Amino acid sequence: MATKSSPHKRLATRYAAALLQLANRSDQANAVRDELKGLGEVLQASPTFAALVADPGVSEASRQSLLERTFKGRVSPVLMNFLGLLNSKGRLGVLPEIIDVYQELLAHEQRVVEVDVTTAQRLTPEQFETVRDRVSAALKRAAVVHQYVDESIIGGLVLRVEDKLIDASVRFQLEQLRRQMLAATPT
Repeated sequence: MATKSSPHKRLATRYAAALLQLANRSDQANAVRDELKGLGEVLQASPTFAALVADPGVSEASRQSLLERTFKGRVSPVLMNFLGLLNSKGRLGVLPEIIDVYQELLAHEQRVVEVDVTTAQRLTPEQFETVRDRVSAALKRAAVVHQYVDESIIGGLVLRVEDKLIDASVRFQLEQLRRQMLAATPT
């Protein structure tokens, strides 16, 4: 959900905001997000490739040639030009942070919020949609719901929205009841 803080966060934010502005101008913000996600997966899957394109010891021309051979025709001109700009400025090493920040900025712009829902059993598609609709209505934002199963909560659900936790599980309610009973017991 939230991007980890890094020493390059401010720099990544500037580049991600500029890329989002360019992508919005050509109505490609979502497509660029998807391309960036794929690019991030490539960088994670191939640390050698990631290190090579970020290595300041490799000439700018060699890195540009590698980027073109790898991505030209596979990503939009907007993203290809952006990668060229990062290369010319020696900023390809910040690309993973830029990818994360871009996704955050786009989600904020589109009023999207990611929500983790934990239940004791997998929700049916109808229940899942009901939870998504109710969370979206309550937050007045479009909710992207990620479902997790934890049988130890017994029943009910636990919601995590950004840095807030809403525990409506049976386990939590039983624990609250136990605490109240212990507090009421004379010693």
